[in-house]
Amino acid sequence: MTLRRSFDNVDIPQRSESSPAREILSQETFHRVISLERRRTERSRKPFMLMLVDSVGHQSEIVRENLGKLLAVLSASTRETDVIGWYESDRVAGGMFTEIGVGDRATIVTAMTARLNEILHSNLSIEQFRISFHVFPEDWDLEMRKRPSNPPLYPDLSKRNAARRISGALKRGMDIVGSMLALVLCTPLFLGIALAIKATSRGPVFFRQRRIGQHGVPFVFLKFRSMHVGNDANIHKEYVTRLIAGKAQRNPSNGNGEGVFKLTQDPRITRVGAFLRRTSLDELPQFINVFKGEMSLVGPRPPVPYEVEAYDLWHRRRLLEAKPGITGLWQVSGRSRVTFDEMVRLDLRYARTWSLWMDIKILWRTPGAVVLGEGAH
Repeated sequence: MTLRRSFDNVDIPQRSESSPAREILSQETFHRVISLERRRTERSRKPFMLMLVDSVGHQSEIVRENLGKLLAVLSASTRETDVIGWYESDRVAGGMFTEIGVGDRATIVTAMTARLNEILHSNLSIEQFRISFHVFPEDWDLEMRKRPSNPPLYPDLSKRNAARRISGALKRGMDIVGSMLALVLCTPLFLGIALAIKATSRGPVFFRQRRIGQHGVPFVFLKFRSMHVGNDANIHKEYVTRLIAGKAQRNPSNGNGEGVFKLTQDPRITRVGAFLRRTSLDELPQFINVFKGEMSLVGPRPPVPYEVEAYDLWHRRRLLEAKPGITGLWQVSGRSRVTFDEMVRLDLRYARTWSLWMDIKILWRTPGAVVLGEGAH
């Protein structure tokens, strides 16, 4: 929500001598506090609102001075639990209003807009500026093609991505070259698998499914079809919902007494499909997704929409911090033998400590994990 408005000249109120001045945070500190408040909200489920005021393209000394006055007004007029600071130094002022309650988001924004307009109209002179409000957690609409996550709420991730710009470009280059080589070298295998699928069951060779990619953007995910056509997805949906909630039971796995957190006796799977899954050959078409830039060679596995709907708030971070991949730290470290929460923690650890060398090590370990078939079904 954005608002443009002009204000008349009025005096800025001063705090009383008995009331200590509240610190106006620097850009770096303000960004860090936003990140910490997101973590707190993920646990408490008490939303917060981020207000940003920018100078609408003006960079004059007067504009910067007025934004500084605005921060002083907010510091004097808001609750002590709210946080005031620079979102972008000398250009975008910010205010973070914590624990705003769980009500209708539009009503909250309208009420906060009226409150801030009253404060600004009574206390500040600014020629023209823009105010925007951003509420965390966001409402993710997974049916839309655009990104459901709101970038201004993640300045720390934007900063990290900017710092990794060169290494990120190298990662993308490795994805393009690696996926092209895999598609060329595996062409005979593609043809053999396609013939086996068509010869043993009715339906298409490829299985196309809507998956959720980085930042919550959906894409069409490709696999070799391993199930009978017209199957009931509720079998998987019910198990995944229990798995995410921590209520799923381990199922027997190839004589492994520990078992796995995965459906192992799925009546929907064909005879050829069982072999493809056990050897992970059903994943080969995802090199097409990698080449198109929807996935990476290494990263978290992309979930289906009903999985994301069952996520706790902190689970969403696995979709925000890294592009989904064919293989990843989860696949070579635990795969289906670990709980869902442990899988998410592995994905977050990968995103936090990522490097090209880490990707190379994971790719090197992947064939061994595939040959052993640990957790594959």
